[in-house]
Amino acid sequence: MNNERFQKQLEFIIEIDKLKQIYRQNLVIGTRRHENDAEHSWHLAMMAILLSEYAAEQNVDVLHVVKLVLIHDLVEIDAGDTFAYDEKGYEDKADREQKAAERIFNILPPDQAEELMKLWCEFEAMETPEAGFAASLDRFQPLLLNYNTGGHTWKKPGVVSEKVHKRIEPARTRAPQIWEYATDLIETAVAKGMLKP
Repeated sequence: MNNERFQKQLEFIIEIDKLKQIYRQNLVIGTRRHENDAEHSWHLAMMAILLSEYAAEQNVDVLHVVKLVLIHDLVEIDAGDTFAYDEKGYEDKADREQKAAERIFNILPPDQAEELMKLWCEFEAMETPEAGFAASLDRFQPLLLNYNTGGHTWKKPGVVSEKVHKRIEPARTRAPQIWEYATDLIETAVAKGMLKP
């Protein structure tokens, strides 16, 4: 097919395959293997579909949430994954990710590049009900993995329960039942010695 739009879309599809090579700090449950960003994004998309009833906004647009969670980490192809508790890494995270978003999304035809950039910016801002719920899931998923892998990343230097509580905070208003469950898990993890108090 000799269609410039199609060629750009294919180029983007091939480019984002690199997400499978970006490894996160979390382990895949039941293994000693680190989760990659593509697996994380897929897991979040499934969580969005299955847990949408726990969004604070009862009419949250599930397809929109799925788009947000599938797109939000594509920038890590260039910017890399910044560990949630890496204060130094967060100093230039926004700049690295902005540059990455501009390069990666602009592989696409202009209308789709603009759509993905808007979705990425929406996720980052966490202002809409969908973005707030998506961000809540993005913070809840690693907590679930940590709890079910004996607190793997929680054992890294500087990670304490207060920081884990702070990380899940967006769920307090965007997904209160998930937030409540997460805070219970955190307290249980402390009691079991998986997480420092």
